[in-house]
Amino acid sequence: MIVKIVTLFLIGMAVLAMFGRLRFPGQARLVRGKCRHCGAPRAGRGPCPCGKG
Repeated sequence: MIVKIVTLFLIGMAVLAMFGRLRFPGQARLVRGKCRHCGAPRAGRGPCPCGKG
């Protein structure tokens, strides 16, 4: 019984790992929305308030 539970748990974790590796459309746009230096979200096309990005 315990072997079945452990096996199902490991299969479930493997399925979640596969979904975690998927690339969703628009994901690159979300990454570009943050400053490379301080990580703050940027609104619009202007420079970041930290002055480096």
